[in-house]
Amino acid sequence: MTTAAPATPAWAVHRPGGRDVAVMAVAVLGISLSAPLTTLLAAPMLALAFWRNLGGAAVLLPLLLRERPGLAGPRPRDLATSAVAGLFLAAHFAAWLPSLSMTTVAASTALVTTTPVWTALAARASGVRLPAATWWGLVLAVLGVALIAGVDVTVSARALAGDGLALLGALCAGGYVLAGARARQRMSTSAYAVVCYSVCAAAIAVAAVAVGDPLVGFTGRDWLLIAAITVCAQLLGHTLFNRLLSSVGPTMVSLVILLEVPGALLFALVILGQVPPLLALPGVALVVVGVGLVVRASRPAGLAEPGT
Repeated sequence: MTTAAPATPAWAVHRPGGRDVAVMAVAVLGISLSAPLTTLLAAPMLALAFWRNLGGAAVLLPLLLRERPGLAGPRPRDLATSAVAGLFLAAHFAAWLPSLSMTTVAASTALVTTTPVWTALAARASGVRLPAATWWGLVLAVLGVALIAGVDVTVSARALAGDGLALLGALCAGGYVLAGARARQRMSTSAYAVVCYSVCAAAIAVAAVAVGDPLVGFTGRDWLLIAAITVCAQLLGHTLFNRLLSSVGPTMVSLVILLEVPGALLFALVILGQVPPLLALPGVALVVVGVGLVVRASRPAGLAEPGT
């Protein structure tokens, strides 16, 4: 993590080595804990988003200061792209985190991982021809979303609104991943992450002031939960996936992130005793399979090539 990543196509797919697989496993474990731990938090969701990003930037700053090439290397355009990624990340958190208190962890996590679906649709809207596997994946994912939403209609309007926020979080995550992949072509992990997380924290702070949410004054239990989420989700999750962007590419990263769905469901069952409605489980499965097909079809020679 001491040198900038070599320039490669933004959506290139690389076969992961043994070390990459180990990093992926830790990252999946970290992000899978995020949703269940967040559900236990009594503090405002904007406060959580602020502190986890500020904490992540603070932990990585010493690494950045030791990176002379990483500190001097990024061009203004790379820094601007990292800042844009931070704004998308702030919007992602502002939409997705509240959804966890409105719908089930399984539904929220499945819906927020549909990011590649929206990226594929955006590519099609810009004139890119999508492979047949992508269309099959889109159909399955949309059917899964419809099943989850249909079940939540019978639960409550609040649960349905939570589904909508999770989908909005997925859209914003698409901008975050794409901007991050571009920035990581020439920036080290710590250089990119410090800029991205700092901008995200600043944007969240402005939003918190605007809506009147406090950023301090919480119980000791809430501070411990914020610290745990920062370590698990921000440092072991987001940061390790950001590191992987330059070695295996965002297509592979997006595919591996799908493992968060069963992981979060399992942790929600163990930690919260939360069992999603049985009728929603087929929808969750369809979303995972559909998004997996979309991601696998997103090869450099197809879907994402014009974005390089």
